[in-house]
Amino acid sequence: MSNVISSGVTDFFASLDDPRRQTRNTRHNFHDILTIALCGMICSADDWTSIANFGEAKREWFETFLELPNGIPSHDTFNDVFAKLDPQQFQECFIEWAASLAKMLPDDVVAIDGKTLRRSFDKASSKPAIHMVSAWCTANEICLGQVKTEAKSNEITAIPQLLKMLDLEGALVTIDAMGCQRSIARDIRNKNADYLLGVKENQLSLHDAIHDQYLVAEETGFSTDFSDLAVPSTKPRHGVAVRCRVTQKLSTLGPLTEKWADIKSLVVIEVELDENGKKGLERRFYISSRSENAQYFLESTRKHWQIENKLHWVLDVAFREDDSRHRIGHSAENLATIRRIALNVLKNDKSIKLGIKNKRLKAGWTNDYLLKLIQDLGR
Repeated sequence: MSNVISSGVTDFFASLDDPRRQTRNTRHNFHDILTIALCGMICSADDWTSIANFGEAKREWFETFLELPNGIPSHDTFNDVFAKLDPQQFQECFIEWAASLAKMLPDDVVAIDGKTLRRSFDKASSKPAIHMVSAWCTANEICLGQVKTEAKSNEITAIPQLLKMLDLEGALVTIDAMGCQRSIARDIRNKNADYLLGVKENQLSLHDAIHDQYLVAEETGFSTDFSDLAVPSTKPRHGVAVRCRVTQKLSTLGPLTEKWADIKSLVVIEVELDENGKKGLERRFYISSRSENAQYFLESTRKHWQIENKLHWVLDVAFREDDSRHRIGHSAENLATIRRIALNVLKNDKSIKLGIKNKRLKAGWTNDYLLKLIQDLGR
């Protein structure tokens, strides 16, 4: 029965190269190390020390299907291997597997956003904190892939790398204003996908053109422009959209229309804010290559925030990602990938109705449940 785990994990990591020099002093099997690390992360072991201790606690079970020529590797061995492991190869394994899980529905939303691993900085060597840009499939609630940057400002260069790696055909890709770049819009269209991009002052001409067109429409009571209106079906809360208006009239953009690939819709969402007892109305502007109604875009912008609530928040709360202090080599980046593999495995399991934290605990307590979680990993 446990051989299912061994073969599944081995198939999953088949294209990975062992980063160690192969000498007589190599004491542990590479795939043993990978298997224990993944099982440990699924079962609430959040760092190399915890993963090594998890391996020792489960040693008798692991011995039924792993080689373990010199027992369970130490935490230093785990750290050394993952610090040297090629993160791009690891990403390619992850993305290929995640794509097989995704099976995106037509018109599904793929949200792209960044997250900083706050304790991954190293003051002694002036190494900045790692910033990971991830893609989140809202229909299946899984992470499709990620790319590392050295700073939040570098999302502009990381997003095209991530887009290049993903199969996005038929999807609506949503990105906040940091990713509102003409080259990124073009890259998305070249993947046979559509975009919904936030617009702020970093694209000042575009932002002001939409703003001015909206004000003119408002003065005329939206009788001829931005007349397509959608409001939430439930009572809005603080910081939640109260209305969405859309237009496909782009003439006021002038030459900007030709600069943004296949632009078809301008979207304005109004949000009521209450800061320090002062209430206000914030307008958020978007552009899209889709020609849809206001209700569609209202729902799509809501789906975008799943990447914050169902990926970033879960990684912080259930996996304690912000507490991770791994800094040597590629250790932090590869550990972040393992977290996302584990999260996808747990999200993909519908056999029990538990949150991620309790699924992790149950997997640690019950070998049969752990087996169930990863038995399809190599398929």
